[in-house]
Amino acid sequence: MGGTRAVFLSLVCLLSMPAFAASSPSRIPVAPAFDAASLSHIAGWLKRDGREGWLGADVADAVGIPRLATEDLLEARQRGFRDDEALRVVQLSADERRDFMLFMVQRPDGHVFFYLASLREGLKGAFVSAKGVVAPLDRLEAETAFQRELRFWEGRVAVR
Repeated sequence: MGGTRAVFLSLVCLLSMPAFAASSPSRIPVAPAFDAASLSHIAGWLKRDGREGWLGADVADAVGIPRLATEDLLEARQRGFRDDEALRVVQLSADERRDFMLFMVQRPDGHVFFYLASLREGLKGAFVSAKGVVAPLDRLEAETAFQRELRFWEGRVAVR
């Protein structure tokens, strides 16, 4: 898991680039009921079996996660897995007062996809970063890719 932490930290560095800070995630309408059940199931697993982790303030600001000005890091429960396709990391706020899950997918081609979700609202934003340029995903692409990520993480929960 040490390798996952190192890769996660590199993702945080990627996110701190000026192009990322200047962008904002696309807003996605209210999620279907499927999302709520899957998100709740994945969140329960992270609470039980997730590893201690942190989300940088720059990332929180860029994706719209509220924080105090004095908070440089937000505590999270996280897991990460690498397969032939990608490195995948999911984070859940360790602070019960915050409602966020952040899914990150780093592909071998250098593209990094981000899906910001809320347990209450489902998918809230989705975008891709490549070569310092961040762009929101269109609604259909975001929903389709997010459903794929939920299936991936549901599969991980099922084998644990």
